[in-house]
Amino acid sequence: MSHTPYTALTRDQIAKRASQDIPDGAYVNLGIGLPTQIAKYLPADKDVFLHSENGLLAFGPPPVKGEEDSELINAGKEYVTMLAGGSFFHHGDSFAMMRGGHIDICVLGAFQVAANGDLANWSTGAKDAIPAVGGAMDLAVGAKKVYVMTNHVTKDGEPKIVCELSYPVTGKRCVDRIYTDLCVIDVTDNGLDVIEKVDGLSFADLQAMTGARLTDATTAK
Repeated sequence: MSHTPYTALTRDQIAKRASQDIPDGAYVNLGIGLPTQIAKYLPADKDVFLHSENGLLAFGPPPVKGEEDSELINAGKEYVTMLAGGSFFHHGDSFAMMRGGHIDICVLGAFQVAANGDLANWSTGAKDAIPAVGGAMDLAVGAKKVYVMTNHVTKDGEPKIVCELSYPVTGKRCVDRIYTDLCVIDVTDNGLDVIEKVDGLSFADLQAMTGARLTDATTAK
């Protein structure tokens, strides 16, 4: 691998980048962890209806310090605000929305994404791991589009984007787009198309950090 200088995106920068692809009028579920940061970056001139599996619709960014309401939290137990017209309801109704195909986009974290769009994000399969599937499986098959936000590699430097999953499956062929700290990848019928990458990172270096074959689609722009 070469030593071309580049700077990986921060978690907030990944969230800000992903927020740019959420269209006006969309109903969007933000998964626990990194995806919830998107709420901070949605532009005020867009009407985006954020949905949380614990029973919120049309919630907004985190409250200012000192104005937290313990009754208003998202699925990750983080404080949120409610926008005008927002509502809260039983989580059974929330899951009915997810399963009924009423969510335009869900944004989820991931342990692994396979080249064909298979997603693993609820368990590493370790014996001491606590199963925490939550609503991920319902979202993976119920949402019209599935976006994933994750670091490109693990803390040990292992690829998170792989040929085939080695962790338990959340959903098969469900991922449409991947946002990492190094690039943006479209999952297509023909494979993984890199549509953006951070400045200074060569395609060869990016490929070396990826466990599946990539196609450089940035040259097509």
